[in-house]
Amino acid sequence: MGVLTSALDIGSDEYATDRAAMVRALGELEELGRKVVGAGGEKAVARHRSRGKLLARERVDLLLDEDTPFLELSAFAGAHESGEQPGARLITGVGQVSGVECLVIANEATVKGGSTSPSTVAKQVRALEIAERNRLPVVSLVESGGADLPRQADIFVPGGRVFRDLTRLSAQGVPTIALVFGSSTAGGAYMPGMSEYTVLVDKAAAVYLGGPPLVKMATGEDVDDETLGGAQMHARVSGLADYLAADEHSAIRLGRQIVADLGWRRSGPPPADEAEPPLLDPAELLGVVPAESKRPTEVREVLGRILDGSRFDEFKPLYGTQLVCGWGMIAGYRVGILANNGVLFSAESQKGAHFVQLANARDIPLLFVQNITGFMVGTAAEHGGIIKDGAKLINAVSNSTVPHLTLMVGASYGAGNYGMSGRAYDPRFVFTWPSHRIAVMGGPQLAGVMSIVQRRSAEQAGRPYDEETDRRVRRQTEQMIEEQSGALYATGRLWDDGVIDPRHTRTVLGLALSATHSAPVTGATRFAPFRM
Repeated sequence: MGVLTSALDIGSDEYATDRAAMVRALGELEELGRKVVGAGGEKAVARHRSRGKLLARERVDLLLDEDTPFLELSAFAGAHESGEQPGARLITGVGQVSGVECLVIANEATVKGGSTSPSTVAKQVRALEIAERNRLPVVSLVESGGADLPRQADIFVPGGRVFRDLTRLSAQGVPTIALVFGSSTAGGAYMPGMSEYTVLVDKAAAVYLGGPPLVKMATGEDVDDETLGGAQMHARVSGLADYLAADEHSAIRLGRQIVADLGWRRSGPPPADEAEPPLLDPAELLGVVPAESKRPTEVREVLGRILDGSRFDEFKPLYGTQLVCGWGMIAGYRVGILANNGVLFSAESQKGAHFVQLANARDIPLLFVQNITGFMVGTAAEHGGIIKDGAKLINAVSNSTVPHLTLMVGASYGAGNYGMSGRAYDPRFVFTWPSHRIAVMGGPQLAGVMSIVQRRSAEQAGRPYDEETDRRVRRQTEQMIEEQSGALYATGRLWDDGVIDPRHTRTVLGLALSATHSAPVTGATRFAPFRM
């Protein structure tokens, strides 16, 4: 393989400007991250501790193997939602438990008792989807008051998916384990109820479909928490508890032992080689993407700072040059790479479709690096067959069965998002940089299109066109698109699995690749007919 070199001038004013913009964006992320970690706030945390309880993040830390990484997912889910705690009252991620990569889910009990909001449901469903597609055992650290009842209309129907997905995992031979630390009501009760192994903490766990107030309203019966659904009752009477833990630390030790006893084996191939750091400095990724989106990004500058040894075997380097394709390694795992260096023309689309087929023939995962304004438009492009050629790429991506990882470093506009394996195309993981923008098109372009349509409509109707209204609407439209296309807006809606520091890209992708290899890595043998 060839070794990528760099033409990046880290001493230039341009680099300094771009780096400063990225640092400012990371500062916003860090501020939001403090709110996520702070969970319910000082008073709620103090109240939780006064009951002798560990915080959710402390439980996760104790569960994971010492000094091993935790790939937290959807950390800023719900950040867009008025009245919602950033993080959506839930911690999810991939980490190592007793030497086994697991999907870990933990309720944030300091936020409204760990009750479920619409964002909580969406985040948990996404986590279980990741577990299913990558064959990751699930360990749930449960303390939940069930649905946030004033918002039940937005929770009840989609929330049922969580329990369906748990049972589907079991049916596919993927173990599910629930450690219950406190009150787990209604939907919270189904987490241990649907799990294969359950551990309940004595004198703390209380699991019931309806708590004492609901029982009183429904049946007139007066009953306390322990009698109705305490850990002792479930261990001795109902049989829901497989293990009775004396305290939280004991519950976590039991959970780790259960995982150790699974005898779990990964189904995918191990790394093909020893991991090797890039020759180019990953710290320089802070200034690779221009602060001004109209300036191009040389994507090889990104690849050279995330690939093992900065080595890259480029495919068709002289054809369809605005789509960079080739082979490399990340953390010792082989990957095929499709990375944007500009808009997609017919040649780029054909090249990409061919490359996706090759990766599937060789059972090699694919990494899509998105910085794309879309497929080319205009008379020449249409006459040249951009629709059918773009369809080839989307066809190949849609039917590819090797794991896809998608990294969005800049723009992700229009059907370019689709052709480069955006969220709708089920990549195993999607990560973004703070510089990421996602929308049908850029704000000025969208506002301009709307203006042209409205102007033509006025002309056809024979009425004067209001130029002042046009300017005002264009400004409002551009502002709206600017707000709705940013990385934090997107990640709050779970359009990705996390906004990451560019310097951590290689680590994050390495952890994600490792997780995907818990499942078999098998390429597609059939694609839909290509329009020739």
